[in-house]
Amino acid sequence: MANLKWKTPRSKTRSRRAANWKLNAVTTVECPQCHAPKRPHFVCANCGTYAGRQVVEIKDKHAGHEHA
Repeated sequence: MANLKWKTPRSKTRSRRAANWKLNAVTTVECPQCHAPKRPHFVCANCGTYAGRQVVEIKDKHAGHEHA
């Protein structure tokens, strides 16, 4: 006896696959130096520290601007 090639319609299969295409919320932890939220295992964008030491020099937002 022959078996069916597709037991469920393709549209139903597609919708089940697409149901898992969601994005997860970004995990954040508190920076131990400046207490700003940051991603785990990333350099802090606020103070430039990682694992208790300074690794990135943070530039001033207004550096190079002349205000008259």
